[in-house]
Amino acid sequence: MSFYGVTDLWTYVLGAIGIILLPGPNSLFVLSVATARGVRIGYQAACGVFLGDSILLLFTAMGAASLLRTYPALFMVVKYVGAAYLVWVGLNLAWTAWRKWRESGRGVLVQVAPSQGSTETPAHLQRPFQRALVISLLNPKAILFLLSFFVQFIDPGYETPAIPFLILSAIVMACSAVYLSVLIVAGARLADAFRARHRVSAGLSGAVGALFLWFGAKLATASLN
Repeated sequence: MSFYGVTDLWTYVLGAIGIILLPGPNSLFVLSVATARGVRIGYQAACGVFLGDSILLLFTAMGAASLLRTYPALFMVVKYVGAAYLVWVGLNLAWTAWRKWRESGRGVLVQVAPSQGSTETPAHLQRPFQRALVISLLNPKAILFLLSFFVQFIDPGYETPAIPFLILSAIVMACSAVYLSVLIVAGARLADAFRARHRVSAGLSGAVGALFLWFGAKLATASLN
């Protein structure tokens, strides 16, 4: 029994929620932007993630994983470019955290309000929509994972395979939207809570930067198998 070509619908829903809740560069970047620049800018980053996810889903439907397997050199290029970008974001986060830590120790830290201009915003948090889009797209392993995950829940005998694919895509995008909204609101509240606790804020930024470095290293060592 299938629901418009989708098999085991509730199993898929539970699996999608579990996957979305796992920490990743997309969610951490949105949380960092919301914490540093507020709810409105946080949603700009979230929109970049939504667009990137939509493009990855479209590529998955078009057989992007098969293309990467057919042309390993293309996979290597995408993989290393993506890894380098994640490392660059991580280093910027770590550098910003180090500056906050030193300035708070000297008592000269100036708090930048979320509404101030982007000229006073760290480079990795400027143009959040574009940066979130790039972070979402430069991950070939995500394409392979989406393909293997989706195939399990699509009835191969269904006459219009686009319908179950759209249903599965809508579910994962809705779950992602709810999760990112929670992170954005939480990030804004964290900013208020840590406004006078500069060293705590710097420590959290440094931890997020370290995670981005780890994501970049993991992507650089990824394989198609």
